[in-house]
This record gives sequence, structure tokens and C-alpha cells, in this order.
Amino acid sequence: MSAVLNQAPPSPFAELWRDFRRNRGAIVGLAVIVALLLCALLADVIAPYSPKEQFTDAVLKPPSTQPIGGHVFLLGTDPVGRDLLSRLIHGTRLSLLIGLVSVSLSLSLGALLGLLAGFFRGGVEFTIMRLMDIMLALPSLLLAVAVVAILGPGLMNAMYAIAIVMLPHFVRLTRAAVIGELAKDYVNASRIAGASRARLMFDTVLPNCAAPLIVQATLGFSTAILDAAALGFLGLGAQPPTPEWGSMLASALEFIQSAWWVVTLPGLAILVSVLAFNLMGDGLRDALDPRLKR
Repeated sequence: MSAVLNQAPPSPFAELWRDFRRNRGAIVGLAVIVALLLCALLADVIAPYSPKEQFTDAVLKPPSTQPIGGHVFLLGTDPVGRDLLSRLIHGTRLSLLIGLVSVSLSLSLGALLGLLAGFFRGGVEFTIMRLMDIMLALPSLLLAVAVVAILGPGLMNAMYAIAIVMLPHFVRLTRAAVIGELAKDYVNASRIAGASRARLMFDTVLPNCAAPLIVQATLGFSTAILDAAALGFLGLGAQPPTPEWGSMLASALEFIQSAWWVVTLPGLAILVSVLAFNLMGDGLRDALDPRLKR
């Protein structure tokens, strides 16, 4: 009995992992994401060829294990003879980079604006939230296209556009979480103890708003990958010959009936990656929200 009483409580990470692994779908999503990360980090090692290398004697060859000119193309080649497997592997690196940069920018700015809106009720809150409402009133893809049209096509500008599109979600979520935390006793105790407003914002309230922001950031990865693929498909994202899944779809669209692999495989890569992040985000939401724990 004394051994049970003296047993230390599990760490927050151990408790999070215990709740997270109850969701089988989340575990599958995490495994796929780990595999995608390994592909991105080891792309130069595991890719059989350079993503830009052209094999003129193997144009639009279907997936096969038979060598063609001394080279094997397991997932076939694209319309200019580039190995599709190598381009998909390198495209993983680019898609995850787009998600990381876009979500980081949107999360940092959105958390700051949400904090300001939650603490400074009145004119500041009204201005910020009405601006977010205007941005939410526009279709996300249309807003991203408009931003890229202003900044110019390119990979970095596509990241900025995606970050702007996701910004209202982080602002509204942070503001709601901040308002909920401000009504709690620990905030009043910190205020009575003499904590400055900046300390209340960044040291007291913001850490307690982290759980919903983490979940939203995870789900934002899937949104960023989809939007990046859409912009690449429209020719506004990564420019050829950069191996990006959306631009790969756009360049192969005319061969959708004669060469199924050049369209199907990049589409499957987008589908699997987006589904994996959504599954992991659902698992994190269930694990971090006490009301959803079973």
C-alpha cells in the first residue's frame, strides 16, 4: 500500500502519450508522418536518381522492375523522362518545408494578435477581429491566389500566402482561449501579486492556451500541403523543374488517360500526407482536451 502511495505520478508527456496511443488512427498517422520525415531528411540518400535528371530514352515509361537503358524506374517516368519516385521523395521535403514555414509564421503572428484581442477589449479587439472576419469571408484558395498575384509566383510567396490564409483561425482560437483563461483565479492571483500585463500575457496566460494551438498547428500542416499543391497546380507556387507535388500534377494533366501513374501517384502522395496529419491532429485533440478523454 505504501509503495502505491509513494509512486510518483506520470510525467505530462507520459500521460499525453498514454492518451494519444489509445487512438489507433492517430498512431497510424504518426507512423506515416515519421516515414515522411525520414524521406524528407534522407531524400538525397534514398532517392535513386536526381529529381531533375532526364532520361530521354525512357519518356513516360510505366512503373516496372525491368531495366531500361541500364536504369530501373519503379514508379515510372514523367513526360520528360525524369524518375517519378525520386521526384516524389524530394517533393516530400518541399511539402513538409512549406507546411513548417507556413504554420510557424501563421501560429506566431496569430497567437500575438489573439493575445492582443483577448487582453485589450474594445477598439483593438474590434479592429483585429473584424479584419479576421473579412479574411474568413473570402474563399481560402481565392485569397491565396490574390496574395500570390500581388507578391508574384514563387515558393516563398506561396508560403506567405498560405500563412495569411491560415492566420484568422489561429487568431480566433487564441482570443477565445485567452478570454477563457482570464476568468480563472490564477490570473487574478498573478495580477494581484503585481505581474505586469506583458508577464500576464506571455508567461501566465499564453502557456495555458498551448493545447488548442498545438492541435490547430497540426491540422494546419494538412491545410498548408493542400493549398501549396493547389497553388503549384495553378502555376503560382513552386516553379518547374522544382519537384513539388502540385506542379507535378499540373505538368502531367494532359496525360491523365494515357499515363495514369504521372497523375495518380502525386495525388496519392498528397492524399496520404494530408490524411496522416488529420489523423494525428484528431488524436492530439482527444489527448489534450480533458473533456474528450475516455
